[in-house]
Amino acid sequence: MAAELHVELVAADRSVWSGEATLVIARTTSGDIGVMPGHQPLLGVLESGPVTIRTSEGETVVAAVHGGFISFADNKLSLLAEIAELADEIDTQRAERALERAKAEEDAAAERRAEIRLRAVAAR
Repeated sequence: MAAELHVELVAADRSVWSGEATLVIARTTSGDIGVMPGHQPLLGVLESGPVTIRTSEGETVVAAVHGGFISFADNKLSLLAEIAELADEIDTQRAERALERAKAEEDAAAERRAEIRLRAVAAR
């Protein structure tokens, strides 16, 4: 069994993160899943939520992911998201304003996106 797996986190418009990792945690329609080197092959639908990547260097990378697919085979994990952004790229104040605006407008989808962005920032 290999000690690391290759991870590609890709959004519809760009490659968000690529590298070697020891663990990836993501939310699927079946619940939260942790993928480590040597995991059984899988294909699943991503739910909106934070994705946590533990890199081979011991760092933690967190991204806010909104929908998409997860695929794992041959120690290669692909996260193909509709929208994804690294927690370090998220402007916390802007996300808080978006959350307040979504609540005021009773826009449940926008509220959920803003909450996930803020959860990703808090988890980094």
